[in-house]
Amino acid sequence: MITLTGKKVSEGIVIGRLVFFNRGEREVRRIYVEDAEKELVRFQKARVRTAEELQELCEESAGELGETNAMIFEVQQMVIEDDAFLNQVVRIITEQKLNAEYAVRESAREFLKTCGARPESYVRGHEADVHDVVARILRILSRGRKDRMIMDEPFIMAARDLYPSEAVRLDKTKVLGFVTMYGSINSHTAVLARTKGIPSVIGLGEALKKDYEGKMVIIDGFDGKLYIEPDQTTMEKMKQKKQQHMQKVETLERLKGKENITQSGQKIEVCANIGSREDIERVLRSDAGGIGLFRSEFLYMETPGRLPTEEQQFQVYRLAAEAMGAKKVVIRTADLGGDKMPEGMEIQGEANPMIGYRGIRISLDKREMFKTQLRAILRASAFGNLQVMFPMITSIEEVTEAKKVLERAKAELKEEKTAYDENIRVGVMIETPAAVMISGELAREVDFFSIGTNDLTQHTLAMDRTNRKLTGFYNPYHPALIKMIRIVANNVHLEGKHISICGDLAADTDMTETFLQMGIDELSVAPGKVLPLRKKIREIR
Repeated sequence: MITLTGKKVSEGIVIGRLVFFNRGEREVRRIYVEDAEKELVRFQKARVRTAEELQELCEESAGELGETNAMIFEVQQMVIEDDAFLNQVVRIITEQKLNAEYAVRESAREFLKTCGARPESYVRGHEADVHDVVARILRILSRGRKDRMIMDEPFIMAARDLYPSEAVRLDKTKVLGFVTMYGSINSHTAVLARTKGIPSVIGLGEALKKDYEGKMVIIDGFDGKLYIEPDQTTMEKMKQKKQQHMQKVETLERLKGKENITQSGQKIEVCANIGSREDIERVLRSDAGGIGLFRSEFLYMETPGRLPTEEQQFQVYRLAAEAMGAKKVVIRTADLGGDKMPEGMEIQGEANPMIGYRGIRISLDKREMFKTQLRAILRASAFGNLQVMFPMITSIEEVTEAKKVLERAKAELKEEKTAYDENIRVGVMIETPAAVMISGELAREVDFFSIGTNDLTQHTLAMDRTNRKLTGFYNPYHPALIKMIRIVANNVHLEGKHISICGDLAADTDMTETFLQMGIDELSVAPGKVLPLRKKIREIR
């Protein structure tokens, strides 16, 4: 038995024969043409036909995957309309008098080298989409047929890489799963694999050899592994793992696509909380209405001794935005401090770190670090429905100062001609009694609220929730806390604003009916809690 390890893209266990996908790469030769105008017309016709095929593909995939996921082909539409790409093709054909195939290939290479290297470029991280478009244009120019994968029996597909237009056409009745030598978990292909529920592992490298063609293999999408010619013990173990997974899936699938609505007709949004890029896949599987809380501080603790750069943060936020499509993604700015202090930023001499130097206080004290994060969030807002939220607020002045830093970040990006959502929604966390008492005034300053019940409870009760000695005293259902939530909800609704609960109490199904009676607009919970919460909501009379 041979075991290969790559990057998990879509979870699941599948067993079958390995078949390598042959795309039928077309040879591109450099040919001198006498009539450049005629060659230019030939290219323009191929470009128009490419646009038509992409539109057909978008409409076709919208029926299966929904309009949000079908929109990924807009990137390819943008490529064939991009002046930088098109002008280069025209120059090669008209000035160098070379054939359209060669012009397209060389222009794409130059396009990726220049545009793909810019952090703000729409093709950065989506190079496969450019290659996909080029392959389509070349096929049309050569009058070739569309590539198809024809097999009599279901199989596991292997490939060097896989283009989005190929991934969207995968027939789940034939393609059990796929593995690739290369690829990115941020790619549209990865998003499509998750959306279609096709177990897959990418990035296996050169270890994925053509010699394995026809061999029996197992994809373990949970651990990112490919077992080639598995032994009997591994086979039995994987079959058992697959059976357990299928039982869970069958139970959850019955609730997917259902509304979060009570039997009396009252609706409430259910979103998911995440702390890393790895959690995004879980949100997609959970059928959540969006990401109600992205705990961005965990990005600051991934690399000990080094804070994340603007570019590193941007890539993660962009991934979340693109993966969720039209659904919202609320990014809480770094709630550092207390028990979430990155290595190298430790604060000495704090007797009570949970009520000390943390949250918005650190952000306003370290404004350049704060502005770096806000720039990353703003840049990513051009790729989806991003919202920004400030933690540990205790005063109007803190919100005012935070918004000033946000405006400075906007001004810088505007001067740099970098795209961002100029009307990005701004919210605050309600985690302190002070914020509860001024929630009416805060509601006139921001667009939405989220109640963090974990911190609000310990600050209200003056108890460290992690102290085992206080277990008998700590009451997450304390009447004072429930009254505070009700006060905030009333004040926020008086101003016509949106309010959610994102702490642990949001997932407590014993409290669901109470929150509905308060008129809470949204509950944001761990991805694994989304469907159980939906079940509870739908049972309430």
